[in-house]
Amino acid sequence: MLRAPLLAAVCLGLLTLAPAAEAAKPVRGAAPKNLHAFLLRADEPVDTSFPRTPSFAWNPVPGAIRYQFQLATSSTFRESGLVYSTNGTSPVAAPTVMLPWITGNPHALFARVRGITASATTPWSKPFGFDMSPGAAPKPLASEPGLLRWSPIEGADGYEVWFVDINNPTPKMETVFTNVLDEREFYTFHRTPSWTSSVRWRIRALRTDRTDDNMQTRQNGLPAVGYGPWSPVYNSTNPPYEGGPIELGHTVSDIVSTSDASPAHRLMPAFTFRGDRAADGTSAELFRVYVFTDRQCLNRVFASAVFGGPAYAPRPFGPLSLPALPTSLPAARASYLNDGSEPDSYTFDGLKVQTTELMSPATPTTAVPADSDSNSSSAASPAAGPQQIQIGSGILGAPVDLWDTDWPGSGYYWTVIPVEAVSPGALKTSTAAASAIGGTSVTVSSAVGFSSGDTVLLGNVTNQEPVTVVTVNGNSLSLAVPLKAAHGTGEPITRTGGNLRYQDLELAQDVCAAPYNRVARFGKNSEPALTAAGELFASGLSPKGLLTSGTNSQAFYGPPLVAWTPALGATVYEVQWSKKLYPFKTEPNPQNQNALGTLVLGTSTVLPLKPGTWYYRVRGFNYSLPTGAQQMSWSDPARIVVAKPKFRVIGGH
Repeated sequence: MLRAPLLAAVCLGLLTLAPAAEAAKPVRGAAPKNLHAFLLRADEPVDTSFPRTPSFAWNPVPGAIRYQFQLATSSTFRESGLVYSTNGTSPVAAPTVMLPWITGNPHALFARVRGITASATTPWSKPFGFDMSPGAAPKPLASEPGLLRWSPIEGADGYEVWFVDINNPTPKMETVFTNVLDEREFYTFHRTPSWTSSVRWRIRALRTDRTDDNMQTRQNGLPAVGYGPWSPVYNSTNPPYEGGPIELGHTVSDIVSTSDASPAHRLMPAFTFRGDRAADGTSAELFRVYVFTDRQCLNRVFASAVFGGPAYAPRPFGPLSLPALPTSLPAARASYLNDGSEPDSYTFDGLKVQTTELMSPATPTTAVPADSDSNSSSAASPAAGPQQIQIGSGILGAPVDLWDTDWPGSGYYWTVIPVEAVSPGALKTSTAAASAIGGTSVTVSSAVGFSSGDTVLLGNVTNQEPVTVVTVNGNSLSLAVPLKAAHGTGEPITRTGGNLRYQDLELAQDVCAAPYNRVARFGKNSEPALTAAGELFASGLSPKGLLTSGTNSQAFYGPPLVAWTPALGATVYEVQWSKKLYPFKTEPNPQNQNALGTLVLGTSTVLPLKPGTWYYRVRGFNYSLPTGAQQMSWSDPARIVVAKPKFRVIGGH
């Protein structure tokens, strides 16, 4: 927008664009100075080691109409060492790639910048050297029996936990996107202290490598691992398992929730309890946690895996591989179970249950979604933007997190139900249609109670044959091998045996009600990003032509860079801007095909704002939530002012 006036001014020798009368006179050939990196504001104390990709700023060059910025692994910026490059009109840069862990002596990464005026290009600045260091590994936090808990790491997308004493046959490692992990391997089918009293573990933080809006990774293809360093070996100790009636404990994540007065969880919590006895006095060694939206425990929104132990924390990559045959139980009691898939499970009233841990991975949000609150009814408004981010869905796992609630006004209700592994008993039905020799399925009058793995006798005395059920679909039983005889309508079918099934010993509706009242509440509210802490996290060119970091009342000249703190659970971020605080009406982004905002990989971006007063806001996206519902809480809108350009005469004929 300003290029034409500048060129005309230079050609006539009359005018040049200057931020204000106080600005220094142009110095031909002067390279940008004071290039440095920062996380939130350009006026932070200078640092050279960062746990996440930093932003960059430098002193402006008088008369520069744009800047060229580069990152490289070579201090001489050889072509093969270039990691990232961009152009901009303000003396700030927010890289759109994730930088790898890399350290050197004295540094391993280097930044440089040069200014471009209407008639020349300045020399490159002095290289700024820095390193990317993952920082310390997570540290254990106080926890409860059967549960590991650790300090969340700022900017981490998830965590990998290594059970040091399990090699079955390879080391046992679990990935989670919260800060808790249950010890189900040690408790399931095991109750003695020799199995459960001591759990040794290590942990490291994970980060998801994403590509930017041009679908490009680092310019020279430099790999970036998705993990930090392993922690030392930690040891978690547990008391002997406590029997008796089941009593609910706490929900545990970044906070420990004990009542309605507790704050809401920012991360998906674990659930703790004690006891093993059902309401009718039956003792159990397996359990399941259910989460509901209502006090009556009817509208179920989460079903845990079947587990043993006094704590449960959701795992995105599936449950333990529970025994499917009665003959496999002794081996399960003598070993640690690997991950796998649960056999058929049923509620107390016979409904089939599939754990949330076995749901298909959600589709990650990779484009600006349709905006439901800032543009109320404009058919012309873009519904969503083009794809800006690329991320593989295979690394996300099942959507095991929960949606936000208006805690404490509304929240979730949970309970623990004892479970028993049972062998299927005798069950009879009859054929509802004829089947020919070689057929691989049978239609029955009722398939209720039948499941995969059942062995049945099909037919009358003259044509009776044993068959094994592979799947049940409505009233059709598919069979493992083709039929050897023909069968007519009305012939008997008798189940003689089959796989173990995991049966709830109680109905959640019953134990949530009086006189048992085995139900508790908790809240879940995602963490908003923080865009200011007394002063705005914004940096750029001031109207006086200086590099500045602004407050809510400070004006910027040209596009400002804004930053924010990482939000727990967020993988990427969305930024929107509006000319009004309320109603917040998002302006189209010309750099994103007029979508309503932009998606950002890191924790900063340069806003393409024209002169005027603006309000912007930021929110994260949690990929552990279901497809289309991954938006987290918005930050409070922050006010930012962009000044109009000023001109002055600097010479003539």
